[in-house]
Amino acid sequence: MTAEAATARRSRITPEREAELYEAVLDLLREVGYDALTMDAVAARTRSSKATLYRQWGGKPELVVKAMRHNKPGEIDEVDTGTLRGDLHALMAHEDDCTMAQNSALMRGVAMALHQNPDLRQALRDQLIEPEMVQFRRLLQRAVDRGEIRADCPALDFLVPMMVGAFATRTLLEDQPPTRAFLLSYIDAVILPALGAPTT
Repeated sequence: MTAEAATARRSRITPEREAELYEAVLDLLREVGYDALTMDAVAARTRSSKATLYRQWGGKPELVVKAMRHNKPGEIDEVDTGTLRGDLHALMAHEDDCTMAQNSALMRGVAMALHQNPDLRQALRDQLIEPEMVQFRRLLQRAVDRGEIRADCPALDFLVPMMVGAFATRTLLEDQPPTRAFLLSYIDAVILPALGAPTT
């Protein structure tokens, strides 16, 4: 079968149906976690056949990561306010507190599974982490080009770990979900000063 024919065969699911499937996968992931999530359960929840799921996505790691990527509110590259602070604040505006709490639960469910599932770890890195790292580097490069950040600032490589750390550890340390107000304050109090960027 040619690559074009294989792509056409995999593309029979409508965008609306695909979105419905992804939402069901994320719901299951929040409910039972990655290890207990099965293709049988996805098929039952979405009234699909396992053959369709495997033909379309290949396996559980690809399906889960594609669902997570589909759930992202927007591309980082779409944000360009003219300032680094404006860009980071604009990224937070894509999600409300309810969505952030749901995503926090989702991250916990996936994080536990990463250690025992190299296929999931690789799919997550290839399809979600690396593309976002590239986009964050472009966002920071614009700030360097504008003169907001020094090109040799040692904190440049730690923007994403700082952001993920704040999002992921608030529940662990304070037993509270991350909120937009918390993350905006964290950007102004921690990230921008670490980068040497204007905070107003």
